[in-house]
Amino acid sequence: MQKIILPTVLIALSSTLHAQELPENLPEMVVTATRSGEETKNQLATAATIYTRADIDRLQVRTLPELLRGTTGVDVVQNGGYGKTSSVFIRGTNADHILVLIDGIKIGSVTTGTAAFENIPMEQIERVEIIRGSQSSLYGSEAIGGVIQIFTRKGGNSETPQVTLDAGGGSYYTHRSAGSVSGKYKNAWYSIGASHLGSDGFSAKPLPADPDKDGYQNTAVNARAGYKFDNNADVEATFMRAEGTNEFDGFNTKSENNSEFVNQVIALSGNMDLMKNWRSTLRFGQSNDEGKNFTSDGKFASLFESTRWNASWLNQFNVTDNHQLIVGSDYRFDEVNSTTIYQQKSRYDVGVFSELHSRLFDDHFVNASVRWDNNEAFGDYVTGSVGWRFNWKHGISVLANFGNAFKAPTFNQLYWPDAGYGGGNPNLKPEESKSYEAGLVGDHSWGQWELRAYHIDVNNLIASWPPQNIGKAQIEGIEAEIGTEIYGFRPKLTMNLLNPENKLTGGRLPRRADKTVAFDVSKSFADIDIGAAVIAQGNRFDDVANKTPVGGFVTVDLRSAYHFNRNWMLSAKLNNLLDKNYQTVSGYNTADRNFFISIHYNN
Repeated sequence: MQKIILPTVLIALSSTLHAQELPENLPEMVVTATRSGEETKNQLATAATIYTRADIDRLQVRTLPELLRGTTGVDVVQNGGYGKTSSVFIRGTNADHILVLIDGIKIGSVTTGTAAFENIPMEQIERVEIIRGSQSSLYGSEAIGGVIQIFTRKGGNSETPQVTLDAGGGSYYTHRSAGSVSGKYKNAWYSIGASHLGSDGFSAKPLPADPDKDGYQNTAVNARAGYKFDNNADVEATFMRAEGTNEFDGFNTKSENNSEFVNQVIALSGNMDLMKNWRSTLRFGQSNDEGKNFTSDGKFASLFESTRWNASWLNQFNVTDNHQLIVGSDYRFDEVNSTTIYQQKSRYDVGVFSELHSRLFDDHFVNASVRWDNNEAFGDYVTGSVGWRFNWKHGISVLANFGNAFKAPTFNQLYWPDAGYGGGNPNLKPEESKSYEAGLVGDHSWGQWELRAYHIDVNNLIASWPPQNIGKAQIEGIEAEIGTEIYGFRPKLTMNLLNPENKLTGGRLPRRADKTVAFDVSKSFADIDIGAAVIAQGNRFDDVANKTPVGGFVTVDLRSAYHFNRNWMLSAKLNNLLDKNYQTVSGYNTADRNFFISIHYNN
């Protein structure tokens, strides 16, 4: 079936692509894939998806999980509506096999090993980069599946302050308000913003057994300021904080809980040219992930607070016009403050890495990197990767990647106290992987397309409880995407075919859909923008034994916007047009048909 679907869909779409040629586009720039500043995407073998602020506004998404849904190689499951736990899988690897950064600073819980995507405010985001594939040789632990980096709003390019205002509401008594001011003054730039998202929500557990509504409130602020000196040196400081409350249903249907959360990131960075061909970057930062849990009668139940300290030093050497060398080091210190008494409350990781980015014979590009990490929990680990890309003059590129990666065990896995059913295991080894990838990329006057195949072996998977290194997985997949412009319509089709096999049981790794097809199209008519998005996913299993199936689904979303003038815009979105009743996690509802309307001001 999979062998038939992929070529059929691609051929059907490509048969109409020559209807209109696309205007010439500049190459997309990528920061996260090299850590060396912006590199053009067409010089890298790495698989990357980039969402700009313009994309976020066009798609009218209100949460980060909503933005990531339908992204090539990405699968998202959620335990209910706004603010509920969201798990993100890249290329079928585990949810804790993703490194997540905000403005270059590592975030997430040190106890669970995952980031709270559901609490990161969309109004504070300028850009999102999703890098698929092994990245431990640049970033260290957790980057088995890939890296997601979020960039907060930045300063404007005009000395006249740029003001944005946003207000809206919709189903489930959802309301949103946001505003920002940004600009520059001589060599300085600044951006300040605030937002609030609230909703009464809906019951995360099926009705009528659980009739309560699970509400959510998120208030956020961000600030960013920098200064560029006459010698091309610059400094920049960033701050983002989101806090609020969340009502949620536990695994017990009648378990009604609520929590208070804080997610915060502070960063300070500086760049300067030490020599003509040597640019150095220093970055310091701290991220905080705090959750306080309460029972249904308001009694305090538990506290889990993660603090991660980050420091990095990067040096970029332009050896020649065609060869660039990166040498860098990272220091990370994680600590936990909790009502649960862990055997150890902190640990450090020191990493040193080097990367070579070379252009050979004008049309061959090679990226190679190697990294050594020393982790207080388990000792030393060495990772490496190499990528090659050949850009043929006829608009077709051939690429290949190889890399190994690792993931350090979490504090829960290492140090959870024995509560009568076994505690953590301080002797755990890191989970480790090897990945292989090959692909073709086309960039033509009529459109762009990509086709990639990958194979990932994951060993020493931490399975069972008490935790042990007994798991093993083999993941194989195909990613395809194609986009064009036809009479002003901009359609884009993506497809993921996935076989994430648990080698111990022979079954599928839990919560991964085996097939995903996403289609998005948009068009502008004078003052009116319209768009539609369709996502179709195959079934998944909610347990390791594959005895709890979760059915596949198809959703359709519609959106439109009306520009009154260059400053004012009214937008509206209708989600789940077909009113599909579906789940991504067994026993947890998703939203039925719902709408959201908002008005925007931008000077």
